[in-house]
Amino acid sequence: MSEIPRWRVWMLAARLRTLPVALAPVAVGTAVAFASGQARFGPALAAALGALGLQLISNLANDLFDFESGADGDDRIGPARASQLGLLNSKQMWMGIFVVLAVTVCVGLYLVAVAGWPVVGVGVLSILAALAYTGGPWPFGYKGLGDAAVFFFFGLVAVTGTYYVQALDWSNAALLASVPVGALATAILVVNNVRDIESDTRAGKRTLAVRWGRRGGILEYGLLLALAYGLLPVFWLGLGRSVFVLLPALSLPLALRLFRTLSREKEGPPLNAALAGTAQLSLVFSLLLSLGWLL
Repeated sequence: MSEIPRWRVWMLAARLRTLPVALAPVAVGTAVAFASGQARFGPALAAALGALGLQLISNLANDLFDFESGADGDDRIGPARASQLGLLNSKQMWMGIFVVLAVTVCVGLYLVAVAGWPVVGVGVLSILAALAYTGGPWPFGYKGLGDAAVFFFFGLVAVTGTYYVQALDWSNAALLASVPVGALATAILVVNNVRDIESDTRAGKRTLAVRWGRRGGILEYGLLLALAYGLLPVFWLGLGRSVFVLLPALSLPLALRLFRTLSREKEGPPLNAALAGTAQLSLVFSLLLSLGWLL
């Protein structure tokens, strides 16, 4: 273990494969802003950096707190974690969290200067949520509230917040566009929780998948996909966007394939692939939605 380069250890803890999910809502929010003639490069870039920072804080905190709570034990079937493998101790993980937090706060200060004090409230709430998801005296991710939190922060807050720091105003279109983004981000968590039902149950982690069972988790996943794709005609006909806003429908075959995998497979490796595939679906859908909104 000690022979592993330090940078590779931190890359493992950072879980780089999850970072594109943080950029998906920024792309959609910026596309909505651009379509209304309100896009600004500086705030858009800062929103992207802030989203990446919050995702990194969440990843590092989850790595540490899930290990300390016993949720990441020897029976873990997901990708390995740095704390679980003993590659980073608690002090090192906290140091990493504070470094990323400091950089994220600096980005946030720029956004406050650009967009005003509402950014402070959103930023503080987002940081607290990233840390309290699996840590603190009442880790809400262990109480079945993780799905709602992901939908709220990775959908509603991220998309509308990205729009706001550029347009300095709220937008019903941005709010509506945030719903499929949040739905697909939540679907990623659902796959993770369905895969980890047994280990989460033993660790006392009461996710919705643990509470509802595997079938309930699969049903939730299907409903989230239906919500995301079902809104596309609303964007076209209800908001008067061009037919190009239906471009995300091109990713529907991938969504159906992932749903079949989650429904049929019960072993770790296929579900790990479904987890990665759902993250890919979230990014592809969001990029196609952004492109369609612009066209």
